[in-house]
Amino acid sequence: MTKGKWIPVQGAEGRHSKQAHADLPEGTYEREMSKEGFFGPAAFFHHPKPPTGWINFEGPLRPRAFDLVKDHSWTDTPWDAPVILQNKHTEIRFWRNQAMEGLVRNADGDMLLFIHEGFGHLHTDWGHMTVEQGDYVYLPRGAMWTLDKHTSDGFAILTIEATNAHFTLPDRGLLGPHAIFDPALLEHPKINDIHLHAANNTNPWKVHIKKRGQVSTVTYPYNPLNAIGWHGDLAPVKLNVRDIRPVVSHRYHLPPSVHTTFLSDRFVVCTFAPRPFETDPGAIKIPFFHNNDDFDEVLFYHAGDFFSRDNIKAGMMTFHPSGFTHGPHPKALKKMLVQDKPMTDEYAVMIDTRDPLDVGPEAEAMENPDYVNSWKTSE
Repeated sequence: MTKGKWIPVQGAEGRHSKQAHADLPEGTYEREMSKEGFFGPAAFFHHPKPPTGWINFEGPLRPRAFDLVKDHSWTDTPWDAPVILQNKHTEIRFWRNQAMEGLVRNADGDMLLFIHEGFGHLHTDWGHMTVEQGDYVYLPRGAMWTLDKHTSDGFAILTIEATNAHFTLPDRGLLGPHAIFDPALLEHPKINDIHLHAANNTNPWKVHIKKRGQVSTVTYPYNPLNAIGWHGDLAPVKLNVRDIRPVVSHRYHLPPSVHTTFLSDRFVVCTFAPRPFETDPGAIKIPFFHNNDDFDEVLFYHAGDFFSRDNIKAGMMTFHPSGFTHGPHPKALKKMLVQDKPMTDEYAVMIDTRDPLDVGPEAEAMENPDYVNSWKTSE
């Protein structure tokens, strides 16, 4: 009801920069407090010490980190994979699979599969396509599908459900419809020889259908992925992170929302991909400190050197609940104004949810409880 109807304020006091994220008063650290994530009115504070310089942090708001690769269990379907985080609008799991037996269908909402590890074949109602490391795979609600690995190591997959909702693409506005990635890149399954050969399998097939968090199993005496053709404007598609071309500015550190890849009703999915660092001498060159008050923030680290975090490796996930100030680790602060390389070297998936997330019971066994202390300095 109040969105966009803000109390009109325009002020400034004390030592401050003329604009956000640039030319900070010497010896200060900037903290942003804003409404609607990074889209509403904001205040920018300048502090002589890092706003995350706590010496103790107790309670449920603490920042948390999960080492998802600690889970070595293999499950047949994503419905058996551990729930890492969830609320009534989304469900985030980490699924390790070596051999799917049967098919799955999600009747609870659209799904994104992010292929963290693995290469293989995806079979769907619409046909066949290969999937590989770094692929986002969009599966419409109700899609029936199965995966067939092509390597001995199997798959490690981050699954993101839009519960009772849909995934869409963000409005690129003034950038134009082909910015960040051209929708022509989106590849849908094909009715090809691989699909038709699989459809001829006359062994019994089980379909595991999830609805309202419960799983029902339907058995067919044949492979129900036996469509010989289709047409329409609804289908699974895939997009690889290597094809994403981030929006950049050499004079201004852009907020993470500019890297939005998919939208749902109550959360967004963003992708951090390699990009040039800012080159303007006065521009900050690391993520800025900000109050995390409207959205829970989740980051899944896929590959590379995560320049704003310390002791974080591929396959880990961090969770910053809304309600406290957060930002880069002390190691990154040393390079706030001068970077020692021209570009970032990281791929990461960010999920920002408007509604608070709950930690799944199996995720707690993968948690690094000392993560909250990683912002402490020796000063």
